[in-house]
Amino acid sequence: MAEVIVLANQKGGVGKTTTAVNLAACLAVMEKAVLLVDCDPQGNATSGVGWDKQSDRDDLYSVYFTAQDFHKAVHTTNFPYLSLLPATSDLVGAELEMVEKRNREFYLRDGINSLKQNYDFIIIDCPPSLGLLTVNALCASRHLVVPMQCEFYALEGMAQLMRTYTLVRQRLNAELELLGVVLTMHDPRSNLTKDVESEVCTHFPGLVFSTTIPRNVRLSEAPSHGLPVINYDIKSKGSQAYLKFAEECFGRLEEKRKRGTGRG
Repeated sequence: MAEVIVLANQKGGVGKTTTAVNLAACLAVMEKAVLLVDCDPQGNATSGVGWDKQSDRDDLYSVYFTAQDFHKAVHTTNFPYLSLLPATSDLVGAELEMVEKRNREFYLRDGINSLKQNYDFIIIDCPPSLGLLTVNALCASRHLVVPMQCEFYALEGMAQLMRTYTLVRQRLNAELELLGVVLTMHDPRSNLTKDVESEVCTHFPGLVFSTTIPRNVRLSEAPSHGLPVINYDIKSKGSQAYLKFAEECFGRLEEKRKRGTGRG
């Protein structure tokens, strides 16, 4: 049964989609069956694994309200062990259509539940907002990973995200757990980076991943080629960082299983 991990941060430009794509790709390299679910109408995770967003094949929007059809929108990629449930700009319509519906927070959960038996991991990328698409993703998941850029404004955004996380846990999905915060665009030479890192570690003791994601040219170039960075340049600092991050995520989930707090 799949572990479902959502990557969320309402602030844009923090490396959320880059982290979702590369976490999924690195877990696939570990020969785990992985499904990457793109819940962002911008579709950057979709194009980040080489999928043509102009394709007329089923995507997340075309199956969103019918759980039993979710498998129709799952497609293989060019990368072994990695499948994709793609997004297009049509997904904006789903958020608008959900507003008046009952149980509107649980459409994605119901669809994901129909796929869990086929995968070891399901990785969900969210839009940079705290709207209904993100709430659906939080309700569909067991674990939350927060990518956070090492800058002052990111600290302010974390407070709002944590309020949403707490509300979702209290009212909609009691199983949701914060797996951790991963620091992105990390520059160890910067005093600001050091200050932000210290502040985050103080507020989230034991929850900040020891692996940090550096600023890296290869990370920026890879999406334009429709490739995760490990398939673009395996020797780059970005590739090595995401491989370590995937291993650390896997290790944390194993620890939770052993303690009886995770699925297993």
